[in-house]
Amino acid sequence: MRTFHHLSLEEREKIFAWKEKGLSLRKIAKQLKRNVGSVSRELKRHTKYGKVYLPCLAQRRADRWAAEQRYKAPLKEPLIFLYVREHLRDYHWSPETITGRLPIDHPGYSIHHETIYRYVYEKKQRRMKLWSNLVLHRKRRMKKNGRKVQAFGRLNEAIPIIQRPEIINNRKQPGHWETDNMEGKRSDTSSVSVTVERMTRVTRIRLLTNHTAATKTQVLVGQLKQEGALLRKSLTVDRGAENSNHKDITGITGIPVYACNSYHSWEKGTVENMIGRIRRYIPKGKSVEGVTQEKLYLIEEVLNNTPRKCLGYLTPNEYLERILSASYIP
Repeated sequence: MRTFHHLSLEEREKIFAWKEKGLSLRKIAKQLKRNVGSVSRELKRHTKYGKVYLPCLAQRRADRWAAEQRYKAPLKEPLIFLYVREHLRDYHWSPETITGRLPIDHPGYSIHHETIYRYVYEKKQRRMKLWSNLVLHRKRRMKKNGRKVQAFGRLNEAIPIIQRPEIINNRKQPGHWETDNMEGKRSDTSSVSVTVERMTRVTRIRLLTNHTAATKTQVLVGQLKQEGALLRKSLTVDRGAENSNHKDITGITGIPVYACNSYHSWEKGTVENMIGRIRRYIPKGKSVEGVTQEKLYLIEEVLNNTPRKCLGYLTPNEYLERILSASYIP
């Protein structure tokens, strides 16, 4: 059984007093009922660089060392620590995504997302700037707030979203898409079309050479034609001018187009959320003039292979594969 205990302030004062009287280390150790090596190390440790041994200073220093040694950093488990750091830095996953995916990748291991947030914002980790890998890159934690989204134009002849069937609203069937444009600077002539499948969250990102409805229609029709029949059922848009050719989309693809109410962008919240994720790679206010379709394909690949909480921490591609496998009839 372990009986060792650290020197007390009283013992240190005795060492100082007996050392001043000229007693040898062995006699001091015998008086304290300590090993002579303990006394020798105590004096060497606290008299480095020619300093005089002072009991109060030695005690203060020993207390500080003990506190630092007992400090248990969050994520101290090596596997969890490396997993969290890797997926924060390299994959830019959110703490909730890491929390949900960890038990899938490493059964038996778990961590709470709040623990990750505390680790990221802990003062001792500030120099690592892990907060820069979070979605909003905030140096300090803040409460969530909504944002105002400006609406454009009116599509009076479009099917209002209130007539959209419940099977679409409830995400019970694949093949229903939402689309919106993501802009860079106001002076940009180009923009980015983002289209998301509501059930699987599979994302398609395409470059638009201009802001016209004709270009938007051409890109959407081309993308929808590449999807299988199972994934071509409906499309939801806002009332922006770029969607004014919605009848052409329906005429070519045969799918109905539903329009959100004015100033109700949250009615197509799936694509709004996805645009927020894309902003991690193309920040708001940054020009998209130099962005290539190849880069957009890379971003699309990352997003479609990132675990999502709403999908049980499966990736959109994994979830889509499950649906396609279940729907396959040999």
